[in-house]
Amino acid sequence: MLTSQKSVQKLERGTITTPAGFQVAGLHSGVKRKRNDLGILYCNTLANAAAVYTLNEVKAAPLYVTKESIAQEGKLQAVIINSGNANACTGDQGKKDAYTMRQVTAEHFSLQAHHVAVASTGIIGLQMPMDKIVPHIKKLKPEATEDSAAQFGQSLTTTDTFKKSTCYQATINGKTVTMAGAAKGSGMIEPNMGTMLGFVTTDAVIESDMIQLALKEVTDKTFNCITVDGDTSTNDMVIVMASEQAGNETLTPKHEDWDQFVTLLKNTCEDLAKMIARDGEGATKLIEVEIKGAKNDEQAIQIGKSVVGSSLVKTGVYGSDANWGRVIAAVGYSGAVVNPDTIDMAMGPIMLLKNSQPVHFSEEEATAYMDNETVKIMVDLHVGDGVGKAWGCDLTYDYVRINASYRS
Repeated sequence: MLTSQKSVQKLERGTITTPAGFQVAGLHSGVKRKRNDLGILYCNTLANAAAVYTLNEVKAAPLYVTKESIAQEGKLQAVIINSGNANACTGDQGKKDAYTMRQVTAEHFSLQAHHVAVASTGIIGLQMPMDKIVPHIKKLKPEATEDSAAQFGQSLTTTDTFKKSTCYQATINGKTVTMAGAAKGSGMIEPNMGTMLGFVTTDAVIESDMIQLALKEVTDKTFNCITVDGDTSTNDMVIVMASEQAGNETLTPKHEDWDQFVTLLKNTCEDLAKMIARDGEGATKLIEVEIKGAKNDEQAIQIGKSVVGSSLVKTGVYGSDANWGRVIAAVGYSGAVVNPDTIDMAMGPIMLLKNSQPVHFSEEEATAYMDNETVKIMVDLHVGDGVGKAWGCDLTYDYVRINASYRS
């Protein structure tokens, strides 16, 4: 089933293996007690690749290995991923283990080592159980099936409550170009980036430096616009791989369909970002904040993240309390340019403020609206043309429960 969205279409049953050339697998190695904890993303040819990483100064060992791999040629053929152990703050042994994961994967699939990336997520500060991981890497048999995509999706998760994936298609040069993504993340989320891993596949013909250009632009408007708890993790990365099997002309910003490619990437990343925000640990609701009339787009996003990151706003949404005072306070301390006399605000269809003056509204209607699974907050500052969105989730009792017992 295809759902139209301008000239880009969403494939409701597409998976990360829908773009030509990609296969995946996932299995249980014993790092976690029950669920899959080891996965592989594999391309049947060398793929052009790019990535973005956490801004946390403390970075996990796999990030250094992956950066080194991509920097050598800008190409990858496989990504080996584990969950349950972050391999972060593990010293020299952690780096040796990440390199071992890369080398064993390369040997198993007859690849050069620098054509393999490594990604890990889970508990920080524990040495990797390599006696479990190494033999199971050799058991990975990637396929391009819905079942293998489901097994792969589960292998990424830690406290996630559902697998996150999406897929889009567009016509470029008369050729069908497909893009898909899979991700994990539900806590320690404040991208620049958060404890999230994202993997995007496409069969578009595009060079690595052009993927990097588009990814940087799109990340700032998607993954970097979500927050669950304001904590920036040590392990975050998003990797994009292009198999170049769609047959289109090589994409650059000068190509007439460049915007099509960027839209494919933006839609894919935005879907994954919203899923991560919606799946915040213990969350019951997705919060979407739309800012209009800011000084510029950057400040609009800054304000949006201030609102969606406010613990008081988040708890108010959980309790279905239309306490707009918490929202306007978060706008005011965002650090962006604000005129305190010109702010309009609404929650969904319910107008709350006009020119910073309260508008009479029905508390019953507001509560009924805020009982929805998605709560949208709109703020118009009337100080410029800047627009932006940010996403987050409510803050619940379960967030405390989950994080109080994460290691036990």
